[in-house]
Amino acid sequence: MKLERLISITYALLNHEVLSASELAEKYQVSQRTIYRDIEAICAAGIPVVSYQGVNGGYGIIKEYKMDKSLLGSNDIESLITLLHSTATVFKDDKTTETIHRLQTIQSDTNSPSLTMDLGSWRANNDDLYTLRSAISSRHVVRFDYMNGKDERSLRTVEPVSLLFKYYAWFLHGYCRARQDYRMFKLSRMTGLTALPEIFYRHHTTPPSDLSVANNGQRKMDDAVLHFTTGSMARALDYFYAEDKRFNEDGSLTIRVINPSDEDWLVTSILSFGEDVEVLEPPTLRQLIQNKIAKMLKRYEEV
Repeated sequence: MKLERLISITYALLNHEVLSASELAEKYQVSQRTIYRDIEAICAAGIPVVSYQGVNGGYGIIKEYKMDKSLLGSNDIESLITLLHSTATVFKDDKTTETIHRLQTIQSDTNSPSLTMDLGSWRANNDDLYTLRSAISSRHVVRFDYMNGKDERSLRTVEPVSLLFKYYAWFLHGYCRARQDYRMFKLSRMTGLTALPEIFYRHHTTPPSDLSVANNGQRKMDDAVLHFTTGSMARALDYFYAEDKRFNEDGSLTIRVINPSDEDWLVTSILSFGEDVEVLEPPTLRQLIQNKIAKMLKRYEEV
């Protein structure tokens, strides 16, 4: 197709100093007259293609339009492409794809990347992420039902400011009209998300990158020491991969969770391992797990 050929010619010119009309005609299996027309179309699109006369003449793009390769090393370019690719797995963003293509034109190393990321594979509703990203860009108010950490459900109308991926989850930072203040909302607790026609004009500043996510007033806990049997160690390493680990002589695994900040998550995680885990410390957590198990058993007692 002509459009694909025009795009390909543009990137070829970005990657080479000069290309002759005959080289381009041979590459794309068209006549030189067609190449002349393609060059005119590329110029009309605002890309500064210049013609060089002489034996080694041809077409090229002025140097001022190209990104200087010396400004970015190969590792810098690879890191940027990796980050943008990871974003592209979540958001339907043509501008991101276009930026990736531009970076690839100055990427000298064509080997496979040493790092790949796929944020889209994380447990998240990509449609909601796309809706929020679009609402942030267009400054549209959003509305959704929200369940807070106290299991209280309420309808929220929010002026969205930014999205944040932290603590293995997506969060929305925005101005909540119900609370008349800024709040962090966990996307997994949102339902019925809708972007409203209303546009907000209030000026919001993006939160700092080290913005903490509130833990709903939970107290600071002592270190938790967990003992896992041989039948669940792989999953235990997945859940607690950043914690202190010790493999025991009998083949079992002991993990120390340092200063856990989310008691609900820790208790739920422990219970998910069933009989394959035992809480060794602290006594308060051990008692809490016992109480939870007792309540669960009571639910299944025969009437």
